[in-house]
Amino acid sequence: MSEAGNWCLIESDPGVFTELVQKFGVSGVQVEELWSLDQDQFEAVNPVYGLIFLFKWTGEDDTSGSLVIDSRLDEIFFAKQVINNACATQAILSVLMNIASPDVKLGATLKDFKDFCSSFDAVMKGLALSNSESIRTVHNSFSHQTLFEFDSKKADKDDDVFHFVSYIPINGRIYELDGLKEGPIDHGAAGANWTETVRPIIEERMQRYKEGEIHFNLMAVVEDKIQKFTKLLSKPDISQDESSQIKMQLVDEESRRNRWRIENIRRRHNYLPIIMEMLKLLAQRGQLHSVYEKAKDKTVQLSQAKAAAKLAKK
Repeated sequence: MSEAGNWCLIESDPGVFTELVQKFGVSGVQVEELWSLDQDQFEAVNPVYGLIFLFKWTGEDDTSGSLVIDSRLDEIFFAKQVINNACATQAILSVLMNIASPDVKLGATLKDFKDFCSSFDAVMKGLALSNSESIRTVHNSFSHQTLFEFDSKKADKDDDVFHFVSYIPINGRIYELDGLKEGPIDHGAAGANWTETVRPIIEERMQRYKEGEIHFNLMAVVEDKIQKFTKLLSKPDISQDESSQIKMQLVDEESRRNRWRIENIRRRHNYLPIIMEMLKLLAQRGQLHSVYEKAKDKTVQLSQAKAAAKLAKK
């Protein structure tokens, strides 16, 4: 893959993705985590514009659905992934660039990028994305600060590698957008409620893994709740009871956004200076060696447990 600038890893978290969307300049959407594939989970966050699915990548080919190679490619924004560590941004852009709702505004950054590469094929779109300084800057604003530079290594066969893909309804059909594939994957007609149709598709994909595998995460790109509640409050025929209930929901959402903001600040904060001061203090008290030995023993135990677990799977 291309190394067009360094791209940091991004945590699969709705607060992170919602701020990522906002920093791109997109309005009208936020990201919600779904804890199960039960339909009531989807109904609670309607309308759902798209889904972002995180899973442990095994390298095995997923044969479900059919590869799109016809004129529909002219109407679907799809970019090949040519950037290491950028599949999170690739997945959210795959949804944002394909939303048709008038309530969602892309903003100047993504609109200009989409217009610029509208005539490109999937590989050229991926290369354009890898070289977009504005998009990379937003992506890397979620990098963790550190005092040290560590040598990066490629994942070996024993490492867990995770990957994001997107599911989105476009013109009445459900498409899977995975930058590692040659093109969009058509999963069939969306039906009257596309989330009801896509649930078994994702569930079937999860069932291919060994029993007990829990390394999945599903997030939904939905209508901005603050925008939604504000619109509801502006209705002339709203009752006092409805108004009171919606106002409470609005306060709860604003409070949650503030928690997300604080959590994201903490994610970016550099804790190493205080750690270094604590290590110096332990050294001055003569306690550093014992702490080091305990940490080393624990690391050995964890490594042995991991190795034993891998042997048990074989």
